[in-house]
Amino acid sequence: MAKEKSRSIKHVAVAGNIGSGKTTLTTLLAKHYNWVPHYEDVENNPYLYDFYEDMPRWSFNLQIYFLNSRFAQLMDIQKGTETVIQDRTIYEDANIFAPNLYAMGLMTKRDFDNYTNFFKTLNQHITPPDLLIYLRGTIPTLVSQIQRRGREYEDHLRLDYLRRLNEYYEAWIGNYTEGKLLIIDIDKVNFADNPEDLGEVINRVSGELHGLF
Repeated sequence: MAKEKSRSIKHVAVAGNIGSGKTTLTTLLAKHYNWVPHYEDVENNPYLYDFYEDMPRWSFNLQIYFLNSRFAQLMDIQKGTETVIQDRTIYEDANIFAPNLYAMGLMTKRDFDNYTNFFKTLNQHITPPDLLIYLRGTIPTLVSQIQRRGREYEDHLRLDYLRRLNEYYEAWIGNYTEGKLLIIDIDKVNFADNPEDLGEVINRVSGELHGLF
């Protein structure tokens, strides 16, 4: 029943801090509902390794790359006919990562203003997701999952960077009014390894999808 109902949904998005399990949940839900997954372009990102080595130098370049990549994804979603589940949203780039880099002194005011104005232009052409799934987690859980996946370029991640991102995430989610929102506490729900927890998440997602009609 849930699968039939969800076919009318065009766009589901998974949001969350680094290490929260966005890619894993995107894959699992895509398989369950027969949705098309759109992943964050990590492996082919030409700026990511440089960014983690020298954040002030590469922050603007990285954020523009992500902004363009996710905007292109959104245009494909809006033109397509299939249901897509997206790993991270364009809103996170604009409301969390860029402002955090600017606040930490890792992006100049000139670059931040340029970036913000560019996002405002793009935002006029963006349709929000039908359902936003936010993966909420504490720093110890995020660090554990980051270490577990063992991406070399994430070895240099600073704890204060993750903490600040979490603060921005909570502020953004607390004021999110674009559409349906489902919050999953990853400190308590291990959907990656526990089939029962995954089943609970799927039940909650299905419940939200029913509520869209």
